[in-house]
Amino acid sequence: MNKQAIDWTITCHMDYGDNGVVAVVHHKDGNTTVSSVTTTAATGNDYNQRSVFLGVNGNDKALIMNPDSKQIEYTSSMAADSRYYYAYRDNQSNRFWFTNDGDKDGNDTLNCGTDGGTVTVAAKNGNNGEVLQTLLIGRGHHVSTFCRPNANKPELPNCAYVSNLLDGTISVVGNDEDDKDNFLKVITTINLFDSRFEKEDAADFPNNAFPHGMEFSPVSNRVYNLNNGYGTVAVINPFTNTVETTITMKGSSNLLLSRCGNFLIGKGADRKGNPDHVMGRLQVLDINQQEVINNFEIQDFYPSVYRFNSEGDRLYVTAGATGKGAQAENLRTDMVQVYDSSQLPELKLIKEIKLEECNSGRRPIAFLEQDGTAPLVFVPNPDQGSLAVIDSDSNEVIETVNIGKGDMKEFSFSFWHDNAIYGG
Repeated sequence: MNKQAIDWTITCHMDYGDNGVVAVVHHKDGNTTVSSVTTTAATGNDYNQRSVFLGVNGNDKALIMNPDSKQIEYTSSMAADSRYYYAYRDNQSNRFWFTNDGDKDGNDTLNCGTDGGTVTVAAKNGNNGEVLQTLLIGRGHHVSTFCRPNANKPELPNCAYVSNLLDGTISVVGNDEDDKDNFLKVITTINLFDSRFEKEDAADFPNNAFPHGMEFSPVSNRVYNLNNGYGTVAVINPFTNTVETTITMKGSSNLLLSRCGNFLIGKGADRKGNPDHVMGRLQVLDINQQEVINNFEIQDFYPSVYRFNSEGDRLYVTAGATGKGAQAENLRTDMVQVYDSSQLPELKLIKEIKLEECNSGRRPIAFLEQDGTAPLVFVPNPDQGSLAVIDSDSNEVIETVNIGKGDMKEFSFSFWHDNAIYGG
């Protein structure tokens, strides 16, 4: 297949700390062009009162949400201090879940004072968007996953699960359009408090579970939440929304479900074991056996973002920055690793694709999906202000596109416009 003949569009949000810039990259008829959403002067508004960038539609217009009125404006410009929310796409509906981590204390002070953060659910309708609901949830960074009925378990509830890092809880939200009483409402809150890992007489809320990483498996019909603070995975029954059991998983900071639904992949890094070297880690948890059965350590490598391709037989892991002193100096940040994941729980490193060095801890990854396969992979070079386009067959960079200035504080892909583009 001639990968240069494939047409694609991808949207990139570049955060420089004091301002954000959006670039839209089009590849059509073998030619690549880059257009930018015009950046206007910063408003100087309070953090939670700044406008929010939601995405770009098919006409290259930015969708900008007013955080107070929740109205969406379609425009070719946005304020330099517009905010970017992490977004979770509900693949079986036209809805996106935008999580607001709030201020330094985890609060969305505009919408809920000091009572917590929010998640805003917006629906896509062609080139337009509509805010359906903004929900008060818990404080801190949030991760979302979706549980819904399937062929093996048609009676499963249709719900969204949103974790609250600083509270140590999970908000359960109704996601069934036919259930008017519960649709886009918080049904219950799961408290992840575990006395085994807390000081005696500790309050059960907020707690030190620090949830970050959550997946729903249609094989077991359970939700799996990684408690970073406890070093455990909480197994949640969606019928009762209670923790059935916990599985020990120390040293991972996130979870990723295999395409087959039988394995959870954890990623993390040991910065304490050796003052000169960071030891990256990938762990494989068998859902059926309910234990970690494989552990892979990678010296001088910090696994930043990881994703499976469409087929599930390749796992891509980007290299990011972490550590200080000798650890940072010895770290290898100029690559994305490609693993053969076709024989899970085994993982076999098959290629390290050469990229530019990276001083950012978060280096996301995106895929173009066509006919059940992912022919192209996209990885940014945040320090250089460019985007690498990778041929998934040869695992070679076939094009590097200049998208903006370097020295980005954080880079993010936006997936509003094209369902063929996915990642994180």
